[in-house]
Amino acid sequence: MNETPGNLSTVSTEIAIAASKPVAPETATGGAPLEKVALETYVPPAKPSLIGLTRAEISERLATIGIPREQQRMRVQQLWHWMYVRGVQTFAEMTSVSKDLRAELEKHVTVDRPEVVAEQISSDGTRKWLLRLPSGHDLEKPHEVECVYIPETDRGTLCVSSQVGCTLNCSFCHTGTQRLVRNLTAGEIVGQIMVARDRLNDWADRETPHGNRLVTNIVMMGMGEPLYNFDAVRDGLLIVADNEGIGISKRRITLSTSGVVPNIVRAGEEIGVMLAISLHAVRDELRNELVPLNRKYPIAELMQACRDYPAASNAKRITFEYVMLKGVNDSLDDAKRLVKLLKGIHAKINLIPFNPWPGTRYECSDWDQIEKFSEYVFNAGYSSPVRTPRGRDILAACGQLKSETEKLSARERQALRAMAMTD
Repeated sequence: MNETPGNLSTVSTEIAIAASKPVAPETATGGAPLEKVALETYVPPAKPSLIGLTRAEISERLATIGIPREQQRMRVQQLWHWMYVRGVQTFAEMTSVSKDLRAELEKHVTVDRPEVVAEQISSDGTRKWLLRLPSGHDLEKPHEVECVYIPETDRGTLCVSSQVGCTLNCSFCHTGTQRLVRNLTAGEIVGQIMVARDRLNDWADRETPHGNRLVTNIVMMGMGEPLYNFDAVRDGLLIVADNEGIGISKRRITLSTSGVVPNIVRAGEEIGVMLAISLHAVRDELRNELVPLNRKYPIAELMQACRDYPAASNAKRITFEYVMLKGVNDSLDDAKRLVKLLKGIHAKINLIPFNPWPGTRYECSDWDQIEKFSEYVFNAGYSSPVRTPRGRDILAACGQLKSETEKLSARERQALRAMAMTD
């Protein structure tokens, strides 16, 4: 279900490569690898983008092109404002910056974000963008990720990716069937938010009847496992939450993980956003099948990490995501076990009707069974909303993202058309 996050950063090649350095996969006895090895590493283009750099890193860039130290702080603030408040796409638009400096910047860096290759709009208003990420390697095929915008009456949620592909192999997740190509950079992650604001005309100067932002909430629930790309996700989200720029509150940013236990508490300490756990099962033997990472970090360890999550409280509850699979995890006994498992944790439970994808062996639970499950959990004192499926006709729903880096087969396309007709 989780997919990792995209946008080009100008961090040095050594740092970028280290962040996405392949890790040897761990394998359960007789089973498939729990984690995939990244096939490639990020190679920055000759003219990298300033998007995704910290203020200190931008200052270092300015120093390399001869900007005096006493001017760097002011220039950084100017650039930060133009990039993240105004959303400009060229240096020529930065009218408060001197022409000489704009010309010098143009020689060395850009403010580029990912390229929109395709846009799909669902019948329910959901938008899905296929984004291409430029590479500095001439022989390398450009990488692609997907980003989804979900409009609602009281908010607009952007689902952001953290990897090209995914580290994990969750059996019910379409994205989990894809290779792990590489981690995204902080700039590629921030760039997804910027692309959405570009396409929705959602920057400071836009004209709307109400003046409200369209992108109000961010969920790190796109392609990839965010906590296997920790540094880039942290750096990107801190830029997104910066109140002198994009300015989306940490209370409106949710990071979803399948349970990378060592980095859960670290995320609370270093990022401080809301936490969501892709749980989906209450017994280790079943979760081992649905979320194979459970073989490495079993449920008891995961629950302890949630209890230790900094700042978790009734006002900042941890969300437990639970996809409803017919005859697999949707019994009343499962509901009782779930309530018992979460005892003592400030939690809410997000029940997700399973979104079918071509080739899956799972089915969505019957609606009356979902309601019975939800009612039991609610009566036990937990908020248990049932997430309304969105964007199913464009394969943009939860667990369905799969970039065009891997093309659908003819059989899959036929199955998708059939699903769209009967959904």
